[in-house]
Amino acid sequence: MNKNTFEYLYEKYKKLLWRKAYDILKDYALAEDAVSEAFIRIYKHFHRLEDADSSKTAAFLVTVVKNVSINLYHKRNRIIPTDFEEFEQASDFNLEEIIAEKDETARAVRLVDRLSEELRAVFLLKYANDLPHKEIGDILGITENNVTVRLHRAKKKLADMAKEVRQA
Repeated sequence: MNKNTFEYLYEKYKKLLWRKAYDILKDYALAEDAVSEAFIRIYKHFHRLEDADSSKTAAFLVTVVKNVSINLYHKRNRIIPTDFEEFEQASDFNLEEIIAEKDETARAVRLVDRLSEELRAVFLLKYANDLPHKEIGDILGITENNVTVRLHRAKKKLADMAKEVRQA
């Protein structure tokens, strides 16, 4: 990919990425900052992208802007305890739950990675990036109905794979 391809990526996806950032941040200026930061990060990994119009590229771009936006959100809303005792007494901190959650997440990621590219792209755009069916269809160049069908197939396939893992 070359400079013109990067410009094409920017023009094609900037509105989608801005909407995703705004959904998280609820602030126009911060959403702009998030998209700018996301494109800086994307540029650093630009050599890895294969095709500007692929669903894999679209999912990658949305994931980058989502992560940047979440980081900005946390920086903006960071509340630092005044002393360690206050942190220790936080009732919502449970190390065992955090470890169990991470283990479950890792298992789920491994299952999703086993999906075919067309099912994985739709699944990630829907559930990792919280996009509506219409936007997913626009990104992938398929109909909303096809998005629905692929999501159904992906969920069924994941359920079958999870069942196999539990039985093993």
